[in-house]
Amino acid sequence: MSDPTPTAALPVDQQVRYELTDAGVAWITLDRPDVANAISPAQRDRVIELLDDAARLLAVRCVVLTATGRAFCTGADLRAERTPDPRPEGAPEQPVGYVSRMIATGAQALIGAVLDCPKPVLAAVNGTAAGIGAHLAFACDLVVAADSARFIEVFVRRGLVPDGGGAYLLPRLIGLQRAKELLFLGDDVSADDARALGLVNRVVPAAEVTAEAGALADRLAAGPTQALALTKMLCNRSLDSDRATAFHEEAWAQEANMGTHDAQEGVRSFVERRTAAYRGW
Repeated sequence: MSDPTPTAALPVDQQVRYELTDAGVAWITLDRPDVANAISPAQRDRVIELLDDAARLLAVRCVVLTATGRAFCTGADLRAERTPDPRPEGAPEQPVGYVSRMIATGAQALIGAVLDCPKPVLAAVNGTAAGIGAHLAFACDLVVAADSARFIEVFVRRGLVPDGGGAYLLPRLIGLQRAKELLFLGDDVSADDARALGLVNRVVPAAEVTAEAGALADRLAAGPTQALALTKMLCNRSLDSDRATAFHEEAWAQEANMGTHDAQEGVRSFVERRTAAYRGW
């Protein structure tokens, strides 16, 4: 019997699968269980592209990020082939600015695509989430984790500075002291402990992760999409702005939202004592 084809040899649309349900939920699934879903540059760029599409397409009203196998994402795939940029003879392989540019267009772009997507983004964490994989989950709006999942700030174990917005996300999610503890020590954090810290919304048996995330996603997809987008923006911005700016942006968001079909439908349904039928615009 021949060995199965390594997932690295498969087309990128098979390494990162995409499905849009009739309910308007876009499922983005990392599918390289043979490498514990370590994410390659090609996979990363596809996830960014799919999130950009989700932001643009009216048919998409919610996004779920998940993976196959026993791991959600164990970090960057350091073994993935990378095509070096052409360089003049004698030039260094990594000139000044190379690393910062690589991080900005790579890990940071991935996390930014999640944070900036106007649709709700859920993480269905089926297993270990380490390094950029942990940050990918933490950047999502809601996190459903298998009871067997673990979250690991693995950078310190390798003598590295965290990337992918880890030092930005963690203090905002769990406070400065706890963030430093996770980043300085690099200990495994169980799903239950992650929930207690505030990193995870729900912990369920591994066999129920997809169903639980799907039920939440369907509920969000049936909601007022534009109002959710503006609410997400206000919440994310509130951590970086002063009160005057937050109040100004809240008033602007109210103004923008009241022109939508769904806001008017919500008010009408209340007056008429019926369930609202939101369309997403």
